[in-house]
Amino acid sequence: MTVKIVTDTLSDITADLAAQLGITVIPLYVRFGEEMYRDRIDITSEDFYRRLVNEPKLPSTTQPSPNDFAEVFKKLAEQTDEILVITVSSKMSGTSQSALQAKETMKGKAKIEIIDSLQVAMAEGLVVITAANAAKQGGDLAKIAGVARSALSRIHLVAYFDTLKYLAKGGRIGKASGLVGSLLSVKPILTTREGEMAPLTRVRSISAGLDYLYNFAAGFKKIEALALEHATTTLEADKLVERMNAIYPKEKIYRSVISPVIGTYSGPGALALTVLDAEK
Repeated sequence: MTVKIVTDTLSDITADLAAQLGITVIPLYVRFGEEMYRDRIDITSEDFYRRLVNEPKLPSTTQPSPNDFAEVFKKLAEQTDEILVITVSSKMSGTSQSALQAKETMKGKAKIEIIDSLQVAMAEGLVVITAANAAKQGGDLAKIAGVARSALSRIHLVAYFDTLKYLAKGGRIGKASGLVGSLLSVKPILTTREGEMAPLTRVRSISAGLDYLYNFAAGFKKIEALALEHATTTLEADKLVERMNAIYPKEKIYRSVISPVIGTYSGPGALALTVLDAEK
């Protein structure tokens, strides 16, 4: 039986790609006041970012419940006896804990392995895609989990933030907390380190931010996969993809819009680039 792959919406994998690769994506939740929405299902990115900017109070987010995972596990157990779950960083969300609790309800029904990616956005997503492609080629759970872990060791995320306001207010500032209060006209470039957001450098404009992202990718000798995602800066993302064609075929670049739950913390002006370095 084919190993089934499960992830969460913070992987930023598009619905079309998930369907193509047979990936089950479990949504987190975003709440505006008393209104609760399933990430990427009940609210469009366009509507979310409009409300994020215009409403006086920031939205809140919630991880999937153990029952959300349990329902998916039960359904997949009718098709396979091996399930691989790759989740957003446990230092950013309780999603992996919900998956672990749900796993306890499946003893004797399916073998389930849960990998805490310690990543977010397409840094998580490229690992999931790599695992799903491997699963389609065949192999047991141990083999596919090994493929995922290998990819995690070669994943690199850099993100341009127009502001740290949302990250700070949302409590996901991580190792970048030292930048808060010192950023006036400068824009932070962050990465993930030990499962948290951490600072790399600062730039003074989105143009300089795009230069940094391009140069970061250009620094790799060989790229296995590349992803670019944006919140509201579609034009800038399109221009960067065109530029990236000089170092990596633009038609192979995974494109995505930053999900509402991530957007709660990244804000509307964010851009994120993820490189999966080729195996050495």
